[in-house]
Amino acid sequence: MTTPTVLFVCVHNAGRSQMAAGWLRHLAGDRVEVLSAGSAPAASINPVAVEAMAEVGIDIAGQQPKVLTPEAVQTSDVVVTMGCGDACPFYPGTRYEDWALDDPAGQGIEAVRPIRDEVRRRVEELVASLA
Repeated sequence: MTTPTVLFVCVHNAGRSQMAAGWLRHLAGDRVEVLSAGSAPAASINPVAVEAMAEVGIDIAGQQPKVLTPEAVQTSDVVVTMGCGDACPFYPGTRYEDWALDDPAGQGIEAVRPIRDEVRRRVEELVASLA
């Protein structure tokens, strides 16, 4: 069986998609290939997202926002979008999920923790659906 590839996409690839990628790497290990990208990537990852993930023992500090490419979408089995709207390319045969999540940009740690926890819940459901 081939390893499924999951691509997480949000506008800046600095918060939600990076937290989701961190959770998926943590929960699925090498059973899933994890990609993340943004339609308009930020210069750096959101430090509050890094802090929120560090609280649960997941280090995403070394991640860098990446630009979304058509190739990344085409090679992915599942594309999870988080508020990128029409900027996300669509390819037939790819499974798409859109997760409506609050944007952690500009938020304090108290506001980002519930987003982190909701991302974990959705990633757990995603892992179960891939098994």
